Amino acid sequence: MTSRAPQLIASVAASIALLLPAPALGQEPTTPIQSAPLQLQPSPADPAIAAALSKITPEQVRADIATLVGFRNRSTLSSLDSGLPPGTGVLAAADWLAAEFQRISDACNRCLEVKRDDFVETPQQGPTARIVKPTRIVNVYAVLRGTDPAQADRRVLVTGHYDSRNSDNFNTHDPAPGANDDASGVAVSLESARALTQSGIRFPATIVFATVAGEEQGLNGSAHLAKLAKDEGWKLEAVLNNDIVGGDTTPDDPLQDKSAVRVFSEGVPAGTTPEDLRRIQTVGAENDSPSRELARAIAEIAASYFQPLTVHAGPATPGHARSHLVRQIEAFHPVLIFRRDRFLRGGDHTSFNQQGFAAVRFTEWRENFNHQHQDLRGGRH
Repeated sequence: MTSRAPQLIASVAASIALLLPAPALGQEPTTPIQSAPLQLQPSPADPAIAAALSKITPEQVRADIATLVGFRNRSTLSSLDSGLPPGTGVLAAADWLAAEFQRISDACNRCLEVKRDDFVETPQQGPTARIVKPTRIVNVYAVLRGTDPAQADRRVLVTGHYDSRNSDNFNTHDPAPGANDDASGVAVSLESARALTQSGIRFPATIVFATVAGEEQGLNGSAHLAKLAKDEGWKLEAVLNNDIVGGDTTPDDPLQDKSAVRVFSEGVPAGTTPEDLRRIQTVGAENDSPSRELARAIAEIAASYFQPLTVHAGPATPGHARSHLVRQIEAFHPVLIFRRDRFLRGGDHTSFNQQGFAAVRFTEWRENFNHQHQDLRGGRH
């Protein structure tokens, strides 16, 4: 996880916080509506939220990721193994996550309800099945209840998957550190929980900080949690899935951009009926799905909290004033990708889309496929 981690987590945490307040109703506009297009300016940053975000540190994020890497192989299938070294495997990771959420809760006078969504996944069928026998999967999540009785049913959920794998889906013993895929996303849930609970801000609606397993075998954990949310009537207004957000650090990669994070969102909502599709096409609303509007809201929120940085490239030299060496670094920003996910790939936000919830995926600008789903080579993760 690079020094960009605090910016990514701050962007997510700000989105969580600012997606919650109810809109002001019945207020007259302070300026007259003009017919000419206006250049919209970012809303002022909320000082309380900005203060909370300033507490996010790369050191804590690295510590979270290092702890998860220390479980050696977090394959979901390791839940079936009885011969793993002590303190390793996916269930040991689940226990640590639950304990860490509880520690965060204790620090805020038990403001979080720490829960487990613990179930047995049935075997898959066919030659490409990745779960071939009944397998225990544990999702761990923490609920920060809203304080306004009129709004507490509204929820925003942030999630990442804590399971990992190496080249062989069924290899549960050899290293599968999953530092970027997806301990980085889990760190977003944990550090968002720390920052927002320790801030002293009282949120009117409810926040759910989640970590799921079974992603590498077919989004199994998130599918179960999304169905639970649907069955229990959760009023989920936004799901923020963070998967591969650490920022690749391959030396001399000219195409990496650590100032940017991609935000994927579906267009036509999953489950759209033919009648609904005709209506959407008739009014030209293919680009106006709830998930697309959520992505746009995230972009607007980010603009309020991240500004370009002006830095000095080096000390003044003879004949060159220091001001000549000033350069500007682009502000950390989301890049909206109007697709559900990357080509021919998927993520846990899709499980929530399938249940009718607005959900998006955060992913680093340029993925390195040599660091995903493969055995270690030369010590690289």
